[in-house]
Amino acid sequence: MALTPQNNEAFLREVDDELRRDQLTSYWERYGRWTIAAIVVALAAFAGVLYWQHRQTEAAGVEGEQLQAAYDTLGAGQADKADTMLKPIAGSPRPGYRALAQMTQADILLGKQQIKPAAAMFARIAADTSLAQPFRDLALIRQTSAEFDTLKPQVVIERLRPIAVPTNAYFGSAGEMLAIAYLDSGRKDLAGQLFSQLAQNDAVPDTIRQRAVQMAGTMGIDATPNDAAKVRIVSPASAAGAQSKEAPAQ
Repeated sequence: MALTPQNNEAFLREVDDELRRDQLTSYWERYGRWTIAAIVVALAAFAGVLYWQHRQTEAAGVEGEQLQAAYDTLGAGQADKADTMLKPIAGSPRPGYRALAQMTQADILLGKQQIKPAAAMFARIAADTSLAQPFRDLALIRQTSAEFDTLKPQVVIERLRPIAVPTNAYFGSAGEMLAIAYLDSGRKDLAGQLFSQLAQNDAVPDTIRQRAVQMAGTMGIDATPNDAAKVRIVSPASAAGAQSKEAPAQ
């Protein structure tokens, strides 16, 4: 007996549904336990990641509080106690806190006039590739500043030339030492150019810009900043002139 088109479609759908049920049952019987196990493992791993992130956040918060406490202790004039408080943070797996703690320890050594150990600590920070570049640049500048009087000019030049560029946040500090090293090595032309750049860069601290203008002036270079109104330039000659004008007539 022939089936009508409607009955034929219903029959095909029923066969198709039955086939799907058989396939699903067969898959579940064969892989069901493995599927459940995979889901459980995935959920456990996700929970583990969330717990680890929570612990990391808590630990970072604790280290931040410890670091602030060490700063407060240092500000109170208790350098040795602050150094003891900084030691655990100086070994932290969190690069930022580790760098801040180590730099503060190096500063404490500088305060005690222990130049070599302080410079060595700054050197370790500068060589630590796990740190962000600004931390490493600052450490190299601090190391060079601590050792400056004992270094040959060429050593200073090689260290600071990559950092002493206008786009670097530490252009002022690095550029001033580099310019002096150029002078000491007999490269007056390069020193003058660099002092001029420092004087014209409004991102450089005003004190460094003032010194740069004066140093460039001694080399016959007019490095007066474009915003000279913001930077008060005082030369010995102008200061003497101002005093003479203010002096009462005899």
